[in-house]
Amino acid sequence: MGEETKDWAGRVAFISGGVSGLGFGIARAFALAGMRLALSWRNEDYRSKAAAWFAQNGLEEPLWVRLDVTDREGFARAAEQVEAHFGAVHLVVNNAGVSVFGNTAEASYDDYDWIMGVNFGGVVNGVVSFLPALRRATGRRHVINIASMAAYLSGPQAGIYTASKFAVRGLTESLRYNLVPLGIGCSLVCPALVATNAWDSAFRRPAEFADSGFGEVNRGALEHFGKVFSAGMDPLEAGQRILSGMSEGKGLIFTHPEFAEDFKAIYEDSLAALPSDEAPPERLEVERMRRAANKAALEGREITIADLN
Repeated sequence: MGEETKDWAGRVAFISGGVSGLGFGIARAFALAGMRLALSWRNEDYRSKAAAWFAQNGLEEPLWVRLDVTDREGFARAAEQVEAHFGAVHLVVNNAGVSVFGNTAEASYDDYDWIMGVNFGGVVNGVVSFLPALRRATGRRHVINIASMAAYLSGPQAGIYTASKFAVRGLTESLRYNLVPLGIGCSLVCPALVATNAWDSAFRRPAEFADSGFGEVNRGALEHFGKVFSAGMDPLEAGQRILSGMSEGKGLIFTHPEFAEDFKAIYEDSLAALPSDEAPPERLEVERMRRAANKAALEGREITIADLN
């Protein structure tokens, strides 16, 4: 990690789902960089193991915040609790999510409501709840929204998960334009395979969303698939890469290098899909103004609808 990561020492970071998996990898990377942490949790075993790691490494114990990321009132209370405890909040990492597999053509409303509610709704709740505290703080501040390579790469077995990550991508890329004039950074993080238990979300499905169109979970098949995750990146390494990207001010952070073939295909397919005729001058001017407004926003100017016509 570069020298720029030292700028975060003493800063306060809230990480949803920060006691296990990728969230705990981010928490460890941030703690080792000298940040003070508030970590949300739901599982006591995960929280206890996380607490043991902080104690073993002689690091300040985080503020533990019990939270269901779909609970808007709970998220609002969490933001108040963190700001009251530390006096300020400088970083928010919206990380918690569920990964569920199944044929999207068979999906029920419960499948959509659960997966979108956690993966996209949890990010929305984190942004709405914590942005006021970030705006009150000073100095370096940042919002990190964890999506996935699924925000770019679709497939036949995780359609709703993919939709949720596309939504996080769109929200984060747009939000970045709005936060630059406020002096707040914003990064979209798209990790790929990480050595976690993210594959087992279907075993922890809430009772209120039990009416799944995917059918009964095949435990044996899902556990066999879960072995793939042992080949994933160490969560701490992923957390360190996220910290470095954030410190460099990157709006887009990829943690894994193995997707050049996919992005080349996306680029070529996208260009090939464009019609070959020439657009009229009036439409070209509209798009010129849009590009100019986006550039101005990233340079720190607040953009209004007047800039687009």
